[in-house]
Order: sequence, then structure tokens, then C-alpha cells
Amino acid sequence: MKAKAFLKLSLCLLFSFLLVMSAAGQAARGKGRAHGAVIDDKGNPIIPAKVIIEFLGGEVAKFETTSKKRGWSFLGLGTGRWKVTASADGYIPYSAEIFVRQLGMNPKLTLTLQKIQSTDSFLIEDESTFELLDKGNRLFTEKKYDAALLAYKEFLDKNPGAYQVRLNIADCYREKGEYEQALEEYKIILEKISSDEPKGKEIAAKAMAGIGDCYLKKQDFENAQNYFKQSIETYPEDELIAYNVGEIYFSNQKLDEAIQYFTLASKIKPDWSDPYYKLGLVYLNKADFEKAIETLEKFLTLEPNTERSANVKNILTQIKKIKK
Repeated sequence: MKAKAFLKLSLCLLFSFLLVMSAAGQAARGKGRAHGAVIDDKGNPIIPAKVIIEFLGGEVAKFETTSKKRGWSFLGLGTGRWKVTASADGYIPYSAEIFVRQLGMNPKLTLTLQKIQSTDSFLIEDESTFELLDKGNRLFTEKKYDAALLAYKEFLDKNPGAYQVRLNIADCYREKGEYEQALEEYKIILEKISSDEPKGKEIAAKAMAGIGDCYLKKQDFENAQNYFKQSIETYPEDELIAYNVGEIYFSNQKLDEAIQYFTLASKIKPDWSDPYYKLGLVYLNKADFEKAIETLEKFLTLEPNTERSANVKNILTQIKKIKK
């Protein structure tokens, strides 16, 4: 019995490794399509607006287009998370994350831009400095955090009222392991943000999740859990926040907590395959084969014909052989 249990555990770890490698190696190129519109706060299309999409997976990929009357679209995208940023003269840039699938129609993403006003809390004094934001975002994606910090700070120096950029600055410090500095930046955002502001709740939720991540990395699990909970409660309709919290816990091998948040993400967006994929990976790490089979089979109903699904089918075959 001990030998059989050891074999199961060894195979479990092997399968987990294969899944991790598969996820990390997702390519930015594929057959996926992302589309949407850029509008003002009255629902009118903003023409022209620059739209940039950046891959958040295992390789650097960035594409740009212009939104027209019928909107914007990108073709040839790979499966995974992408960041979409819209900007236009006289408006505050806005970014959102989406998950692109290869099969079926990906949901339309509407990006609403707020007009720059002298009384705006996100006060932009020099619109030409938006290029610094683009530069910082690109460097952050490339994991060049010191250089990204310089770009973000230069933007903030020239636009001191644009305090929301501190979220980007805090993320850089967090990724550099400078947690106290990151916490200071996140807390400045929470002190200044108002839930009545456009995107205020979303920005606050992201800041709280960032604080939770810092505390988790500092091994302060009680504070981490409290801030993650506050983040979800502040903006419960965003499945990506719940999913990202699951990712944070999983990367720290907090498996039960990862299950909680991946499950929440799947409930917020039931037709999204990624939470089920990650749940299968977590259950494999826990050697819970029944749950691994259940969640991976659910994943296959949502994503039946991709490189990932082919890998999952092979793994399910091996697991079921072990269980006999």
C-alpha cells in the first residue's frame, strides 16, 4: 500500500509539473479575437482612440490599433490573460484585463474614458506625458521594475494630482520585494480614493489585493486574508480579482485558500475555463484525484480543443488508470 501511495504522489507531482509548464508556455499567438468599444461617460464613441493590448502570459507581446465608429478589434491572439489600455486626447487613459479563448466569441470589452477636467482628482497637467505611462507599462510587463519605476515616477512628478499611478508604483516595489515601500504606496491610494469616483471601487480593490499580497509574502497570513477579503467585498463583480488572489495563494503553496478564490472566480464567471484549470492543478498538488478529475473535466467542457486541453486529456487518462 505504501508503494502504491508513493507512486500516486509521484505521478501527482509529475502531472502538476506538466500543467505548470503548459500554463507558463502559453503562446501569445493563436486564433483568438478580442473586440470592444471606447466610449465617454455619456455612452458616445470616442474617435479616434488608441487601444493597446499586451499579453500577460509567458512571453512579451504588444499590439496597437485605433478605435473607430464600429469599435476596435485584435485578431490572432493566443489563449490567456491580456491587458487592454485605451487613451485619447483630453481623456484619462483606462486599462482592463480580459481572458482570451480560442473557441467561441470572447465577450465585448467596453472601455469608458473620463474627460480631463481641472477639478478632476486624476489631474493631468501634461497630456503628452501619457507616453511615460505606456513606457512604464511595457517595462513592467518585461519585468524591468527599476526602469518602470523611473517612468511612473516621472509621470507622477509632472502630474502630481494623478495619484492613481501610485498603484503601478506600488506594484513595482512589491515585485522587487520592497514590501514596506509598496504598502506605503497602496495605503496612499486608499486614503485618497473615493468610491464615488469613476473606477474608484476597482482601484481600491486592486490596492487592497496588493496589500494582501505584500502581507502574504511577509508571512503575515492574518492581515493578508483580511485584505484579500476586503478586496473581494469592495468589487465583487470582478472575477479577475478573485482569480488573481487565487494565483497569489497558489504561488505561495496555500492550497486551501487558492481553492477558495479560484472557486469564487468560477462562480462569478461560470463560462471561464481558467479557474477550473487551476483548480485541477491545485487538487493534483493535494493528491485529491476525485476533485482533480471533476474540475479538469469541467475545464474540457469549456475549452475542448486547445493545446492545454490536449495535455489535460492525457493527464486525465493517466489519473484514471491509477485509480483502477
